Amino acid sequence: MTNDDLKYYGKIPEPALRRLPWYLAYVKLLKGKGDTVVSSTQIAKEINVDASQVAKDLSFVNISGKTRVGYEINALINILENFLGFTSRHKAFLFGVGQLGAALMRDSGLNQYGVEIVAGFDIRTDVTGKEIDGIPVFPMNTLPEKQKKYGATIAIITVPVENAQEATDFIVANGIKALWNFTPFRIRVPENIVVQNTSIYAHLAVMFNRMNENSNN
Repeated sequence: MTNDDLKYYGKIPEPALRRLPWYLAYVKLLKGKGDTVVSSTQIAKEINVDASQVAKDLSFVNISGKTRVGYEINALINILENFLGFTSRHKAFLFGVGQLGAALMRDSGLNQYGVEIVAGFDIRTDVTGKEIDGIPVFPMNTLPEKQKKYGATIAIITVPVENAQEATDFIVANGIKALWNFTPFRIRVPENIVVQNTSIYAHLAVMFNRMNENSNN
């Protein structure tokens, strides 16, 4: 059992919470094909988990399927989107407008999941004062006044790893409540601050390791 298996958000374990967006994406595809109901067995085959696990995960969001029929797709989509917070709008600042940061600022898909990047911040003068897809990029030291203007609650961190903790401390001091950390550095924050680490490099390490295992076998 890992530390993640011990984490709960409300009444739902984190592993289940991580699976729900996969279920949502799949049933949206089915809706696009004109389907109106879906069974836990269908979802399980697509996501590669047990049907009993799907049913258990969905029980956390207070929806029950009909015996031998399944779940009504429109209702399931609405309930999952609301439960996951995708129907709300969360203003976000992005810190570190390099290639990854700029790509995220151009990613209109984030809006579909409730994240609206309203501004970027950087220390480089060749980046600040410009816009990326209509989103302004400001000098890092203007954060206090921009936070008063925009009232962002989320920070997306794509700064160089050596600046990660310093940037984090400055961001938290200016009222940000949740951090989406794309750096490989495990940032330290007060207990009341939410952190989600998304290390591309860690995922690469897992993928390469599994490739090597397959080659050896």
